[in-house]
Amino acid sequence: MARMIVVDRDGKEHDVEAKPGLKVMEILRELDYGVAAICGGLCSCATCHVYVDQSWVDRLPKAQSDELELLREIPDFKESTSRLSCQVDFTENLSGLKVTVAPDS
Repeated sequence: MARMIVVDRDGKEHDVEAKPGLKVMEILRELDYGVAAICGGLCSCATCHVYVDQSWVDRLPKAQSDELELLREIPDFKESTSRLSCQVDFTENLSGLKVTVAPDS
């Protein structure tokens, strides 16, 4: 099984099983680390905001304009690492991906 490392809002690191074929948001939503994913993955609410570990940023597909537009509106946006986890497909190649759940803004 593929793995993902999740840093929760308290700074605690968790090594979790992650099923390829799901959105990162779907994996995080099932865990209790604060990812609400209110819009269900429609890229309209930013409640699945995460920071991607810098070592993984270039391995992910680039954010599309609608994702970037929404991200830039939130106070905790970080230009190089912020992503909406609903817009990231988890694949076998991403096993080991490290994300930090962004503050609830």
